[in-house]
Amino acid sequence: MGGAVGRVVGNQQVVDPDREKPQYSIGEAADRSGLSRDTLRWYERIGLMNYIGRDHAGKRRFSNRDLEWLALIGRLRTTGMSVADMVRYAELVREGESTVPERLQMFRNTRAEVLAKIDELHQTLSVLDYKIDLYEGKTAAVKPAALTKPCEEMSFTPAGRE
Repeated sequence: MGGAVGRVVGNQQVVDPDREKPQYSIGEAADRSGLSRDTLRWYERIGLMNYIGRDHAGKRRFSNRDLEWLALIGRLRTTGMSVADMVRYAELVREGESTVPERLQMFRNTRAEVLAKIDELHQTLSVLDYKIDLYEGKTAAVKPAALTKPCEEMSFTPAGRE
């Protein structure tokens, strides 16, 4: 998923000849990626991973490029992107440069969703800080807007009672 470019130094792309070399067993790839072997197999089966190399015995061998891809997928999972959307992204990458505009739009949409989640977390943090202040007996605690607006105006639904 991408070329043989390993890293960028200054504004020069440096080719890493070992980047695409299948060199890690599934166990090593699992250890390096923090994913289980079953998850790696599943990612391959559903098309989230491009073709994984095999050794002479037919066992999977992962490259540094594969590990970089897994790191990206991990970040996309953290954003809350659905598996279906991640698979669609992988398909677009395999289709080539003509899909860059669609991939860019996917990332812009995901970025907007992440920013909304960050805002939601900030509101939640202000509620927690308020409750902590109350429990610590601070009488000057200012009720945050997150507790004064109706829930339909907010970007989150409260999980429990005050």
